[in-house]
Amino acid sequence: MVLKLDKAEEKISKRKAKILFDSGKIDKIKVGTYAGLAQIHKFLFGEIYDFAGKNDYLTAMERSPVKDIEIKLLLKNALTKKINERDIFIKGIDASYNYEGYNEFKTDEL
Repeated sequence: MVLKLDKAEEKISKRKAKILFDSGKIDKIKVGTYAGLAQIHKFLFGEIYDFAGKNDYLTAMERSPVKDIEIKLLLKNALTKKINERDIFIKGIDASYNYEGYNEFKTDEL
């Protein structure tokens, strides 16, 4: 059951990420703020989880077992000024999911 949920979550949220970029909705979000992050989370996971975009999401991030030093290093090495390029966005989505162990689907193929 968990494996099916993981695959469904990955497929739905990656498809939604592609829609978020291609529709231009991402341009209406204040990226880099908690409010913007909550909006993105709600858009990606809203049809899967009731808590999507709520304070529960932030609390879960704070309790994450992933070491923040590792994430900071990964982010530092991935910084780019090409934030509006679709290919960079799509590759970033796939890389992010791959880091979490989700690599069943390629975002651009959904």
